[in-house]
Parts: sequence; structure tokens; C-alpha cells
Amino acid sequence: MAHVALIDYGSGNLRSAEKALARAAIESSTGHSIIVTDDPAVARAAERIVLPGVGAFADCMRGLNALPGMVEALKEAVLQSGVPFLGICVGMQLMAEVGREFGDHRGLGWIEGDVVRMEPSDPSLKIPHMGWNELRIARAHAVFADLAPGAHAYFVHSFVMRPKHFNEIIVTADHGGSFAAAVGRDNIVGMQFHPEKSQELGLALLSNFLRWRP
Repeated sequence: MAHVALIDYGSGNLRSAEKALARAAIESSTGHSIIVTDDPAVARAAERIVLPGVGAFADCMRGLNALPGMVEALKEAVLQSGVPFLGICVGMQLMAEVGREFGDHRGLGWIEGDVVRMEPSDPSLKIPHMGWNELRIARAHAVFADLAPGAHAYFVHSFVMRPKHFNEIIVTADHGGSFAAAVGRDNIVGMQFHPEKSQELGLALLSNFLRWRP
């Protein structure tokens, strides 16, 4: 049975993500098993990899680096072997080159660009950005196939990724200004929102990810 490695590095909504992925595997009939793991060997052998993340960029990157061999295993699996990869919330942000939260901190560098604090044009809009927000497709992508106009997803964040290349932005949302709600290239995709908290929409996107053949 093909398995999805859900990376446990001490910074993620693991239980909710595990349950949502397991349900998506059933609903999409892909047959995937979901394995929560901090073992680089399990990540390296996975058919797909999901990196969640909650909290500060530097703390999350520190937690990932604290797992001996994990960053190297992810690089080998994702960048060299082409394993489909999904980053969620800070897990998406870690794909950037630099996170600029409480100083500058190096990310994985898989997506050129940085992560910066949200600065809404309307000062009455609160940060963190928390709640449901409309997703707007910037370019076609299999993971977002059949996304209905006006579809909303659930966000909780204060920082956003700012990709260098516009064509790596898949979905945008607006909170006093447009920002990247999903990014991707090749076999890599990231969601700033939480699909595991986005009800039927989130399950549909996770199902699409499990079926995706980049």
C-alpha cells in the first residue's frame, strides 16, 4: 500500500491533518495509508509527503533541522525523485528562501522568494488574518481542478509568502491586498490556508493531491 508521510517535527496540526488525509484517501479511493513520522527513512520511501506547520517560521525551521537527516531526505525525495509534496500553512512558507519573522531565517529554498508580515491596506483589518476567505485561481493546476467560483477556505496566519516568480502562484486571496494563498511548481504545491479545517473544500483538495500525477 502506498503511504503518505505526514512529517512530525513538533510544529503542526498533526491529528487534524492525519484525519483529513485519511478521509480523503477513502473518499478518493486512492488506498493511501497515512503515516505520521519523524523518520527520514519513512519520508524517503513515501509515495507522497505532507509538511504541516503552525507557529513562527524560525521555530518551525529549527524543529525540522533538529530531526537528523530529515531535510536531506525531503530534498532527495522531493527535488531529486519527484515525490509529490504538499506544504500546509507554515509548511508552505518553509519552501521559501527566507522567512522575515523576527529577523531573517533561511528556509528550504525550493520556491524563490521570501515570507513577510501581512500589511493590509485597510488598517481596520486585523492581523493575524483568521477565518474564511475566498480563493481565486491565478493559474490552472490539477490540485485545484473544479474549484467552484466563490469557494472559501480557512486561514490563520500573520505572514505570507512572496514568490519571486508570478507563475508559481496558483491561488490568491485578499485581506487588504492580494496575497499568495497557494503556490507550486513541478511536483511541489503549498497551501497557506488549512485544508484540514476547510470542510468539504479542503477534503476535495486533499483528494486531488492524493490523485495528482505531476
